[in-house]
Amino acid sequence: MTIDSLFEQLKHPNPNLRERAMWELADVRDENTISRLMGILDEEDVTYRRAAVKALGAIGTDAVPSLVDSLVNSENATIRGSCAKALAQVAANHPDVPFPVEGLEGLKTALNDPNAVVYIASVMALGEIGSPAFEILAEALKTIDNVALAVAIVNALGSMGDMRGVEVLTALTNDESADPYVRESAVSALPRLDQVMNYKGK
Repeated sequence: MTIDSLFEQLKHPNPNLRERAMWELADVRDENTISRLMGILDEEDVTYRRAAVKALGAIGTDAVPSLVDSLVNSENATIRGSCAKALAQVAANHPDVPFPVEGLEGLKTALNDPNAVVYIASVMALGEIGSPAFEILAEALKTIDNVALAVAIVNALGSMGDMRGVEVLTALTNDESADPYVRESAVSALPRLDQVMNYKGK
């Protein structure tokens, strides 16, 4: 299939065909593929937009510079949110490849995004990256006063399976000055973290 027809397949109603097109695009891409996929990130068609996000994730770390650039600089919140989600897909699809530092830095910047979709998606991406992103999330937790963001970070730390999370979450459960909702989230995140660590240890 040509690259153009693979792009057409990304709009296909059948999710299996879309999935196959994403991975094939990642394999046969040319120098324009990443920028073409980036151009879909503000599409009204949600299916097409999500397929582009996943295709960028399938491509992997080569897509990171473009994704970070738009995550940090785009005026369009839909594009910024899509970039954060695509960075999460890069981490999920390529767990054995070290996640680029510029990707971590971009997501760290995006934690301060005014748009909830963007900062929540950024936390989820950092959670997906795992231990290399731990410091960023732990630091942010100390400095932010946004309850929704804090809860998202607590949940990410709870799913990450990093030992250091135990200390951070335990401190939070004992912190009288913390928001009650954030403390409660930390309480429920601790047993989950325990489970994840046991699972990883097996």
